[in-house]
Amino acid sequence: MNREQTTTPPVAEDLKLALVYGILAAIAIALLFPYLLATMPQVLAKAKIPLPALVLVQSLQGFVLLGLLAFAGLRMGHALGLESPWLRALVFRRPRPSQAWWQAIALGLFAALVMAGLAPLFDAQMPTPLHPLPATSANDASWTGFLASFYGGISEELELRLFLMTLIVWTFAKLVKRAPSPAVFWLAIVIAALLFGAGHLPAAAAIWPLDAVVIARTVVLNGLGGLVFGWLYWKRGFESAMLGHFSADLILHVAAPLISGAAA
Repeated sequence: MNREQTTTPPVAEDLKLALVYGILAAIAIALLFPYLLATMPQVLAKAKIPLPALVLVQSLQGFVLLGLLAFAGLRMGHALGLESPWLRALVFRRPRPSQAWWQAIALGLFAALVMAGLAPLFDAQMPTPLHPLPATSANDASWTGFLASFYGGISEELELRLFLMTLIVWTFAKLVKRAPSPAVFWLAIVIAALLFGAGHLPAAAAIWPLDAVVIARTVVLNGLGGLVFGWLYWKRGFESAMLGHFSADLILHVAAPLISGAAA
């Protein structure tokens, strides 16, 4: 990816791109609800409005908030070489840059396999085995997991990488008044990855008792994925981070339930 920025795109261009990302985020949030119904129906049962209205409200909220975060991330990223090059070229009908999509997919799959391989080390410390989807069949878990993968690849990446990681690097650059060093990028990657892991704790608490092992399992395993997705954003562009995250989720939320169901 070319890190050089010769001109800053106009505000209107970033607004349009942020609008596209806001729409994609809203769709991803709506697609998440079958997974939530399968994994934590007790949480959705507490909602004070009907489920269709809840889906609509959450999707609209995501459209606004994540669209705004996308706009802020895009504006800050120009001076840092952090960009969404492929989608920008597609939306504005420019020659699309060459992208090593295979690398994003391969790294996403590798991250998922590492996470899946390390999970038993944490699970062995549990007083009782973990059952992430106790109320669903393997087939139900796989198709709802497939739909939920769009939320991870789109919404979570908009929040944690395009906005938060960019904000951290941008803030350091402003404080020191010079171009950020690789160490600053790595610091941003690590912070965003840790917060990415911590952001999964509410979902974990809705499924399992939230003890020290579950906290460590959730933060460490998800944080490892966050390191990979952050590196992809830095070195290959935001779309590669999205694709890497989506690929990892296909292993964790689609393939893993099917394999577990076949082995049962």
